[in-house]
Amino acid sequence: MSIVLKLDVTGQPRGWLTINEAVLAYARSDVLYGIGDPLPPIFGGIQRISGARSRIDLQPIIALEGRVFGEFVPRLCNRTLFRRDDHRCIYCGKKFAKSNLTRDHVQPISRGGKDRWENVVAACKRCNFHKGSQTPEEANMPLLAIPFIPNSFEWHFLSEERILGDQMEYLSTQFKAERDWAI
Repeated sequence: MSIVLKLDVTGQPRGWLTINEAVLAYARSDVLYGIGDPLPPIFGGIQRISGARSRIDLQPIIALEGRVFGEFVPRLCNRTLFRRDDHRCIYCGKKFAKSNLTRDHVQPISRGGKDRWENVVAACKRCNFHKGSQTPEEANMPLLAIPFIPNSFEWHFLSEERILGDQMEYLSTQFKAERDWAI
């Protein structure tokens, strides 16, 4: 099923909508504007008196009316973390299936580290076990990349498996740097 990127009135990504949620937003006149090539139309019922069939043309990116909330805080989960790190162990550099990756805390929790984007990396099970509760320096396992907090645009890309071309084009304009996973 296609997914529609939801923007707030300022153009900031605020989530993904199912087709049904997007249709409802159009029907309620909550859509301020849409971006991108139209998706296949959604047809509804036939009006009894006129015989006209209802039709809603969706776009892959829509901005909705409403209040603008505070700064976007990206949720940390293994799926988006592993995608951020390109399914690579940040210690040995090899690519792995997500079932063979773990979340490693650069500064171990047992030593005051936090479970936050800037303190976690993808690590293969072997490297994570070898590092244990040490810092990368103590374990003589330097990081191959610096952990970072994805911005709203990057996080929305990382959180969704199937992204349409128009959505990718819109999101990638605000990536902090060129990313291998965004090619």
